This record gives sequence, structure tokens and C-alpha cells, in this order.
Amino acid sequence: MSSPGSTRSFFPSPALDHAAAGIGAGTVAVLCMHPLDLIKVKFQVATSSPGATRDIGKQIYGSLKDIWIQRGVKGLYRGVSANMAGNAASWGLYFWFYTKFKTHRLSSAPTGSRTTMSPTDYLIASAEASAVTALLTNPIWVVKVRLFTTNPDSPNAYKGLLDGLYKVSKTEGFRGLWKGTSLALFGVTNGSLQFMTYEMMKNWGFARKAKQMEMRGEKWSSDTDKLSNTYYTLISGASKLIALVATYPYQVVRARIQNDATSAIYPNIRTCVKMTWTNEGAKGFYRGLATNLVRVLPGTCITLVVYENIAWLLRSQAALREQGTTTIS
Repeated sequence: MSSPGSTRSFFPSPALDHAAAGIGAGTVAVLCMHPLDLIKVKFQVATSSPGATRDIGKQIYGSLKDIWIQRGVKGLYRGVSANMAGNAASWGLYFWFYTKFKTHRLSSAPTGSRTTMSPTDYLIASAEASAVTALLTNPIWVVKVRLFTTNPDSPNAYKGLLDGLYKVSKTEGFRGLWKGTSLALFGVTNGSLQFMTYEMMKNWGFARKAKQMEMRGEKWSSDTDKLSNTYYTLISGASKLIALVATYPYQVVRARIQNDATSAIYPNIRTCVKMTWTNEGAKGFYRGLATNLVRVLPGTCITLVVYENIAWLLRSQAALREQGTTTIS
């Protein structure tokens, strides 16, 4: 998601620049938002009657307070290693593949036919990157859900990411690590909708800023200029909100079939969907949505703002290096 027209990179290729920016952004987002992510997963796998939406603030506060009282900071950051590994790996891989697929779509077009991406191009490139990333990182998310939802004092509790991966593969085999993969692949629609919307909003912002600079007699540079952090925050939040509301039910179903404690109740996707609808109605598929909005919207904004700034920093340093001035010290 580099600035339109930019081809410079700090590392050997633009894709590596974006991968590095994605890893950094994913790490920062987890450190900021992990406790809310923990609560979101707990709400998703719960099977009791959902509380009133108007009480969601009290539910979040009460849940965080209970964990704090019982286990302190350690409890609030239980599973952080899996979450950080998953987010850093996912964002890094996603932006690497996304940049590659975007470049491929432009390069495969007839010479001179076009130099810009269409909404459909963004949608397809994002879907391809999301699908590959989902397949590669699914085992991490399986362990994450179980770390979040199991009692840490249990004799069979996972001690961390590596221990979880080992125990799942030992007790459930190779298939256990990729449980819920089909739902994860369905979830590519979330990322596709989000990034198509985000890219179009961002391109509009770049075009508007370039025009404003031209009117002031200034020259626009795709390597050294960027949009404001406020603008990145607004468009990242808006694009995520649209995508999340449209695709949230699959996240609930995926969390329930991946949760070891409810595997007997929800042995497969079909049964999970049928039982959730019968017992809880449509609200059941949106369990934890309010918590997810509280967590995901700030988390998404943090991720993309950090990503855009790291990507811009690497890009601008590459431009300065070509001019023989300075690089990051």
C-alpha cells in the first residue's frame, strides 16, 4: 500500500519494506490491545445468553477487573506470545504478499494499458494475500484461542505458543492445527472489503493533497510526502467498520469450533451454525461484536497508522540514500 507512483525501497524490494512495516505495526497493536482481544475471544466462545448491548461497557470493565484481581497483569496478557506472533506474522506476510500480488496485476496488464489499480484489482490482490496468510498462520490462531479460553492452572494448560503447537499436533494430529481453516478462508472477504475501501479512500486523499500542493506551487513527491495521521485513522476505522459488520458471524463460528472446551458441542461448522441459530438466534452470530468494535477499531487504526508511518520512513530514507545524504541511524 505504498504511495501512488513510489517504487523506491529501503530493503532490496518494496515487498520487504511493507513486510517490515507490517511486522512492526502488528507488534505495536498487540501490545496496546491484547487485554481487549482476550475478552473478545472469551465473549465469542461463551454460550450463555448474551447481555444487553447497552451494558457492554460494564461487561468489558467487569471482565477486565475480574482478570486483574485474580491474576494481575500476567492474566491480562495471557497468550500474548501467540497473539504477537500471530499478528506480527500475519501483517508481515499479508503486506509482503499483497505488494507482490498488486505488482503482478499491474505488470501482467498489456504494456501501457494502465498504471493504476482498479477497485477490483485491490479486492482480488487483497483476497489472494489474505488467503495465503490465513493458511500459513492458522495453527497460531488455534493455539491463541485455547490459550485465551483455558484455565492456566489446569494440568493440561498450554504453557505458551510452542507448547500449544506441540500439544495440539500430538493429540489431534496435523488436522488439529488447521481446524477452522475453511472459515479463515471465508474471512478473506473481511480483509478484501476493508483494503479495497481503504485503498480507494487513500488514493483520493493522495490526489487531493497533490492538487492542494500544486495550487501552492509545491511539488508532490510519492517518496517523501504522506497523508496526515488523522486521515489515516479516519479511513482505517471507516473501512474496518464496513468490513467487520458484513463478515463478523464467521469469526464467532470459527472461535467456537476451535475452542477445545466446546469441541463436543460444536464438532463442525454446520452443527455450530445450526445450534447457534436455534439456541441464540441472529444475536448469537454477533456475540462479542461490541467488544470487537471497541478492540478492533482502535487496533486497526493503530496498526495502519504505524504501518503507514514505518513504510513512509523506509521509503523516504531510500530516497535520501539515493541522493547520497543520510539513512536511518
